[in-house]
Amino acid sequence: MFESNTHSPEVTFHHAPDESQIKKIIKTTVILSVITLIELGLGLVMYFMHEGGHESPFVVLLIKGIIVILSLLKAFYIVGVFMHLGDEVKNLMYTIVFPLMFFIWFIAAFLLDGNSWKNLRNTRGGSMPYIEKTTEHIEAKKPGIE
Repeated sequence: MFESNTHSPEVTFHHAPDESQIKKIIKTTVILSVITLIELGLGLVMYFMHEGGHESPFVVLLIKGIIVILSLLKAFYIVGVFMHLGDEVKNLMYTIVFPLMFFIWFIAAFLLDGNSWKNLRNTRGGSMPYIEKTTEHIEAKKPGIE
């Protein structure tokens, strides 16, 4: 019936990585490791700044911003390499990247708007006239005040 020493190429095909694939894997590992080490180093700098009491609000905010930017770069690189979006046509990449950028913008806008409402709530730009009217009414009814 079947001869035992005949093999079809589909069955005997071995998935041995070639040299270009190995170089790409090493390059990806090195890039992601370097970015991660930079993020960890910046985190340690912030930690020791807080420990020593030498923190400057501007420097802390700057370091946090750099960490966020590095994390986003790492995320885009991971998506480009492991999800193979780096090899796709530009229009497909844009349909994924632009909604993500809008989503990040929405989060930032909502956080800024919420912070604005929080700050306005306790100032004259917010609810102070209403509070003053209600406290004037309460002050007028206290016994002993004429």
